[in-house]
Amino acid sequence: MTISWLKGHPRWAWSTAVAVLLLVDQVTKSYFANALVLGESVRVTDWLNFVHVLNTGAAFSLLADAGGWQRYFFILVALTVVIAVSFVCLTRRAEVMDPWVGAFVVAGAGGNLIDRIQTGAVVDFLDFHWRQIHWPAFNFADVFVVCSALTWSVLALKAPKNKADPSSTEGRSS
Repeated sequence: MTISWLKGHPRWAWSTAVAVLLLVDQVTKSYFANALVLGESVRVTDWLNFVHVLNTGAAFSLLADAGGWQRYFFILVALTVVIAVSFVCLTRRAEVMDPWVGAFVVAGAGGNLIDRIQTGAVVDFLDFHWRQIHWPAFNFADVFVVCSALTWSVLALKAPKNKADPSSTEGRSS
């Protein structure tokens, strides 16, 4: 497949983008899971550590100690997101949804879905901090989801306003 071929086949281009992003997510998680012992932390800079953490919860370890049911809940949520966003992106049902932003959502949700199905938890390896204040550890799938959500928010704010309501009195002659 060449770039020019992909331009003429947007579904293949979108699917290729999702596959590449999923590959980046899974390869990096695998690397850190194999390079570091669970719980290990390696200082990279004054503000970044590489860590090996398993998160059974959602963002910020939400519901991590819920007793096990959350695994199936998060699998169901991620599966729903992957299917719904893929459907919208591939069928062009929503003009507002940029399919390239959707590719990042699908890759992010899909990457964490793969982890949850395989191990019951998500591998996190990026630990940003300032002095003793640590942001919760995360991975590239999380970055994909957060950045795409922020992008969609900005796109929604910049979107042109709806046309005037036809029932309004503006433009009517009395």
